[in-house]
Amino acid sequence: MPQFWLMKSEPAEYGWDDLVENGSAVWEGVRGHQAANNLRAMAVGDKALFYHSAIAQPAAVGVMRVSEAAFGDPTDASGKWPAVRVEPVRPLACPVTLKAMKAQGALSDLAIIRQSRLSVAPVRSAEWQAMLAMAKG
Repeated sequence: MPQFWLMKSEPAEYGWDDLVENGSAVWEGVRGHQAANNLRAMAVGDKALFYHSAIAQPAAVGVMRVSEAAFGDPTDASGKWPAVRVEPVRPLACPVTLKAMKAQGALSDLAIIRQSRLSVAPVRSAEWQAMLAMAKG
């Protein structure tokens, strides 16, 4: 059974449009232990929300799929940090802002709300469904 995730990126460094243009990407550069453990837990076929962070209105903007499970991060000379490969599935019709997530009672336990600095976070099935419903506008 696939799992669901939320993965943050600053759009000025690598945004949704970059992923769509490239067709796939190595999700690398994660250096937090909990986020790295989340990368290691991913399996091919898992879905993730692409979340634009470090902007005025942070928001989930697209759905992507894990196309290659954890492997050594090519930007890490020590060899201790993981990366995964992802590919775009579809953009969200309406971005789901952090503000909207915080206002939605069904998302009160969402990992990125409880741990705002977590860059790769699990999303429960009910939370995933709630966010997809919010993305329809």
